[in-house]
Amino acid sequence: MSNQVPEDGTLLPLMEEFYTIQGEGYHTGKAAYFIRLGGCDVGCHWCDVKESWDAALHPLTAAETIVANAKLHPAKTVVITGGEPLIYNLDHLTRRLKEEGIQTFIETSGAYPLSGYWDWICLSPKKFKGPRPDVLNAAGELKIIVFNNSDFKWAEEHAKFVGKSCKLYLQPEWSKAAEMTPLIIDYVKENPQWEISLQTHKYLNIP
Repeated sequence: MSNQVPEDGTLLPLMEEFYTIQGEGYHTGKAAYFIRLGGCDVGCHWCDVKESWDAALHPLTAAETIVANAKLHPAKTVVITGGEPLIYNLDHLTRRLKEEGIQTFIETSGAYPLSGYWDWICLSPKKFKGPRPDVLNAAGELKIIVFNNSDFKWAEEHAKFVGKSCKLYLQPEWSKAAEMTPLIIDYVKENPQWEISLQTHKYLNIP
């Protein structure tokens, strides 16, 4: 990585930031400001933001600038995603956001140690680099992307390790939605502890 991210997280590789409607999981339908950080080595072949993988492609941006931009929008909720945002120390950024009265949500694979101060943690573990126990324990939401039949077993294996109050979601991978959604519907009817998450932002044609 040619751009060196400081360990205190005061500068972060910002790929993009945008104001939109949360499209999936527990907070579907709510307005939120998305902060997408560059850098990921989890390597999901179906990732729809592969351009986020190389952190060196994305400019190091002051956390204070990110906070100032987030403050410009009516919804006082930020979603930090990636890439894999927990590659970086997110203590400074999230502390500053919370000081400004902004709620902090994260979407993570859980492959790196948990940092930051969070109002909501969405854990979406990936087979290529499994989640750490500290993130499993802290998750408010476990969201499993269903790409093929084996993912139901994968989902149950991880559901054993999250807290009792953690919400459980199965979400069809977008390119396989026509094939996998009927299977997810049947699975949830048989296993009602799970709920269905859809990528509603793609149906709405928004970011």
